[in-house]
Amino acid sequence: MIRKIKPPRVRSHHTLLTDAWTADVHAIEKGIGEFGVPPAHEYHVALFEMDGDSKLHVNVTHQEQTKPATGWSGPGESASGFIHNRRFAATPTAEILRSIRKMVFAARA
Repeated sequence: MIRKIKPPRVRSHHTLLTDAWTADVHAIEKGIGEFGVPPAHEYHVALFEMDGDSKLHVNVTHQEQTKPATGWSGPGESASGFIHNRRFAATPTAEILRSIRKMVFAARA
């Protein structure tokens, strides 16, 4: 029997307008890749900047509705699922990653 191995699912993407957050975002995306989430737990993380705003914006989208984690807004609804968002200013990368992890693993509502 030959088993097909599925390629790893991309769980994040980024859209940056400047280089201000580039190193942080690369470290955050590497950390997201190491979460070790079971395949049934569907989520996606978007990291982005907005014109005229120096903060890093983060959206976490789940297929099923979850409870918000502390500091996160939402949920909003879209065709992709239920979205929670948060902005980060002068926050250490490890703390941003911890916050994203809490939202990714938030309990279902």
